[in-house]
Amino acid sequence: MFEPFPGNYVWNLSTNLALMCGGNIGEIDEACRPIREAAAKGEDAGTALFFDSWVKVAHQVLANGAADEAKGRALSAGLKYQRGAGYLLAAERMQSRDYAPRWEAYRRGLDMFRRGVELQGLACEFVDIPYEGASYPALFVPAPSPDGRPTPVLVSCNGLDSMKEQIFGAGNPAAFAARGVSTLVIDQPGTGAALRLGGLVGRHDSEAWASCAVDYLLTRKDVDPKRIGIFGLSLGGYFAPRAAAFEKRFALCAVMGANHDWGEMQRRRMAREGDRPVPHYWDHVMWVFGKKTIEEFMDWAPAMDLNGVVEKITVPFLVTHGAGDRQIPVEYAHKSYDQAVNSPRRELRITTATDFEVEHCGADNGTVLRDYIADWVSETFSEM
Repeated sequence: MFEPFPGNYVWNLSTNLALMCGGNIGEIDEACRPIREAAAKGEDAGTALFFDSWVKVAHQVLANGAADEAKGRALSAGLKYQRGAGYLLAAERMQSRDYAPRWEAYRRGLDMFRRGVELQGLACEFVDIPYEGASYPALFVPAPSPDGRPTPVLVSCNGLDSMKEQIFGAGNPAAFAARGVSTLVIDQPGTGAALRLGGLVGRHDSEAWASCAVDYLLTRKDVDPKRIGIFGLSLGGYFAPRAAAFEKRFALCAVMGANHDWGEMQRRRMAREGDRPVPHYWDHVMWVFGKKTIEEFMDWAPAMDLNGVVEKITVPFLVTHGAGDRQIPVEYAHKSYDQAVNSPRRELRITTATDFEVEHCGADNGTVLRDYIADWVSETFSEM
């Protein structure tokens, strides 16, 4: 993994995610250089400096895009807007919920992402999924259909701290679309705008919000109702299998990063085993899941466990994981695979050094597992 901040996994992870989601190496280098000394003080200290440096670069990129737009250069402007939005969201993601400047950065990031998509003419619909008297937002990215028939579709859910704009920027929907599979990229409760703007917190029974996504997709005439799958990365490696186990309308399930027993992982993190995805980690997980104290959170966390759940998956199931994942142990991938005894087609793929992708959810590369999953999903849908 590219490590501009020696010894600071969390800051390095954020930098690699920004690169993977369409960032420019020169711009990101400009954001990182002034804060290298601050990074040495730890993942929590200095996050406001991280924010300031990345936002400064983001604003300049957006200003450059505005100059392009003023000249009528829509494509160039759209690319810069999307890239600048990515930097704003990367900066926002690193902050405590009590850090007030994050909210303006987040809203502007959403606005500029949407403007960037529009100016580029990208195939992407902004939709809302009805959910328990409210709704959560999503992006529908259609795959071309040469014969005009409905296409298969994949519901793509976030992990603990990712958001739909990052999944889009990483090229996942484009990889699926190139293989004839549409994607519904969601900010499910506890993530992205569902949490930040809608106040919807996460829950262990992911089938509750996943079923709502299926209900929505069944209203679309361009979707094959018998070929709806679910995909999750990072903590989505818990959410997606849980949903597939209990929502029987899903026709397949694939994960990038097997989060088999996230409740147990919290106990291990308390013992400082394994790296964390974001600064201010314990405050972040309490915010995501709506818990008021760390004691309340730790009492609840054991509910996030796939033991006794994966056996209920009765559709094709793909488990992928990086051999060098520093956040989630590779043993969890083997547990999810080994317990999926009722899946008619289960597969385990562990990337190694020969793949040049071993970190958590491919943060050190971003293409190998993405494309492998896209191939598997397309082939499995085709067999149906």
